[in-house]
Formats: sequence, C-alpha cells, structure tokens
Amino acid sequence: MSFLGTPVYDLLIIGGGPAGATAALYGARAGLKTLVIDKGLTAGAAGKAGQIVNFPGLGPISGPDLVRRIRKQAASFGAEFVTDKVLRVDLSTDPRQVWAGQGVYQGRALIIATGSMGRSRYLPGEERLVGRGVSYCATCDAAFFRDREVAVLGNNDEAVEEALTLARFAARVHFLSPTAELHASPELAQGLSDHPKVAIRLSTQVEEILGNERVEGVRIVSPEGKEVLPVAGVFVYLQGNVPVTDFLEGQLPLGEGGCLRVDEHFQTAVPGVFAVGDVLCRHLKQAVVAAAEGAVAAMAADRYLHGRAQLRPDWSRS
Repeated sequence: MSFLGTPVYDLLIIGGGPAGATAALYGARAGLKTLVIDKGLTAGAAGKAGQIVNFPGLGPISGPDLVRRIRKQAASFGAEFVTDKVLRVDLSTDPRQVWAGQGVYQGRALIIATGSMGRSRYLPGEERLVGRGVSYCATCDAAFFRDREVAVLGNNDEAVEEALTLARFAARVHFLSPTAELHASPELAQGLSDHPKVAIRLSTQVEEILGNERVEGVRIVSPEGKEVLPVAGVFVYLQGNVPVTDFLEGQLPLGEGGCLRVDEHFQTAVPGVFAVGDVLCRHLKQAVVAAAEGAVAAMAADRYLHGRAQLRPDWSRS
C-alpha cells in the first residue's frame, strides 16, 4: 500500500547519530533518494558526548559537532534530514511505512539506527495514565492541551523542541530537567529560556504522576524541596540505556535486553530492513564502529534495492 501524495524514498533511516548519518552519506552517494528521521541532535549518545578524542582523522571534537559534520557531508550528496518522532512502523508493506508525529514516511529499504537511550522503567503513575494526559509526542497531542498547564520531562533537543511546540497551545509549560543544565543546542536552550510561557526547573526529579482518570499533577523534588505541580498533561522525554525498539511493536525478533539481531551485512530477519549502532546485540559502543556499520548497511541496502548478489565497493564509483 502506498499513501497518495507522500514521497517514496529509496532509503529511509530512523536515527541520525554517527550510524544513521553515515548510512545516509553512503546511501545518498550511491544515488539513493535518502531520508533520515531523527528526534534531535542531542537525543542520542553521541549528541551527549562532551568530547570525542578517538574518531579517526579528527582531533578532540564534541559529539554534536561530529554528528553535524557527518550530516553536512551526507546532505552535500543529497540526503535529507527531518526532525520528527517515529511512533510505529509497518515492515510488511512495500514500500515500508513509518508513522511519525508529522505524518507518514515511505521507503523501499529501511535502516534502524535508534540507539540505546530507551527507558526500562516507567515513572509511578505513568503507564496507568498513558493516553489520559501522559504523552510522548507534542506534535501529536499539543492541541488537546490548549490553554492548560503541562509539564515536559527531559533535557535534550527533543524535549526542548517539543516544549516549544506545546507553548503554542498551552497556557504554561513547566520544563523539568533532571540535570543541572540543559543538554540541548545553545540556540534551542536560549529559545526555551526566552519564551514567556515556559518555566524552566533544573535539577528536578519527578517522583510520581498524579491522577485517577486523568493526569492531575506531578510530584517533584527540586533544590527548593518537594511540591506538587498541578498540570493537565505530562510529556515524557527522559532517557535510559536500553535499545530503542518499542516502535517496532514485535515485528522483529529481539535479543536479550531488547537488542536487534542482524546478519553480516546488518540485515534483520526482514529482507530490506537493516539495523546498526547501539540498538544491536554485541555492538561495541564507539562512534567509529557505529559509523562503519552505517556504511556497510547502506551498501547492503543499495545491493538489496538493485538485486545484486555482492556489495559494490564505494571506490568503484567515479
């Protein structure tokens, strides 16, 4: 099934860190119409790295700067990047369907590069109130909270961008960061700080999401002590250390801890669907390793799309 009016990409990549951005570079250079869907520059492990000193050919460089460089190089060959949150996918269709906050994306081949910043635990009250005030997508649900107060939990680009989206609708946005400073780009952080409808609370932990039938508030602990914030909605963008695979909804077999298994060319159990980076089982968590996996997967996707039996080395192209 294909959605009328929605472009079909040769290569769709979920995740824009070193693995996903390098896959985009190799895919675009191979002449594939390539799109990367990413939650934000600082949403992944590399985006949080203050300094990387062992990436070949580069001196000490921050994680965000490294990712920016790879993305810029990929874009120079025609790769496209969009900031969006993937909600679910359908791996049984041709082309593959990816539903996200801003709409549906389609790709003939798919590379999953979502990393391992997922959470293994819910906050007290969170799971019970999902869909009843607890949300993970402001683009999807912000309009339901027009002229009401909401809380955003997180500290990265994704959380900041979602808070700014909410501020277009909500009466007040309480931005609750678990850390003493935001791990977001300076431009986004400044935009959040300057917004008249946003109240930023740093070093703030959420103990519980309150409410019976609907969200009624959050119990927090901050340097000022304990208190309850009365809010109608809670948007959660906290991070952990487990592979991000929830959007797959059981369509791929998972290894221990929720990681994805792949063959020697990084193809999953579904032909034309590949996975790279920290989302994998037995992956060595280094930026250079993730980048190399992205390159191999993109060449394998090129082979899959063109029906070749062997990978074609990049240097064979003019």
